Amino acid sequence: MPCLAAVCQLPGHRAKRRPGRTRAAPALAHWFAAWLLGLLLLLGLAAPAARAQGVEVLDLRVRRDETTLSVDYQLRVALPPAVEAAVPRGVPIYFSAQVALWRPRWYWRDERIARVTREWRLSYQPLTSTWRISQGGLGQSFASLAEALSAITRSAGWRIADAREVETDGRDYVDFSWRLDTTQLPRPMQIGLSGIGGASEWSLGIERSIRLSSESSK
Repeated sequence: MPCLAAVCQLPGHRAKRRPGRTRAAPALAHWFAAWLLGLLLLLGLAAPAARAQGVEVLDLRVRRDETTLSVDYQLRVALPPAVEAAVPRGVPIYFSAQVALWRPRWYWRDERIARVTREWRLSYQPLTSTWRISQGGLGQSFASLAEALSAITRSAGWRIADAREVETDGRDYVDFSWRLDTTQLPRPMQIGLSGIGGASEWSLGIERSIRLSSESSK
């Protein structure tokens, strides 16, 4: 029976394998997997959690005076071991906080009246053995990690909106969130987090909603 060239093969014969073609892709994939695993182990991503981690809300309140609606907050944060191990090795990490004022609408999605955000960059300075917090164009150094975290986990009088923007019927509410922002990590680390299930080691944040009363809310 006739057959096409390069498809038909005589019985008892094996097709010759072209050197460097069929084994190259598996070898490259194995090398990349080993390199990625080594990177994750170096940064602590593959290490199991050894202590409690998370965010605890110590204080969260919304205050309104004659001119301003503002929020006060204080958090207690325990970094995951992978995060705490990565920063001294030269990986900066980022945090963000957001507060939004909302108004319910029965006929459509709730209306966002105002929103404010803050972002911080935490890095380690090996030459001075200090921890540095950068926000916008400003920066401040701290002697310990605990002191650096204290600077970004508390705030008093953070302005949300003008007081006149708040309805007096008590239906408005405020959403507060604070989190570790993994979207600003180096690209190879983001790939590793999404690919091997390590995202839980870098999951850190809190969300709360506060209903406003006709006078003030908590």
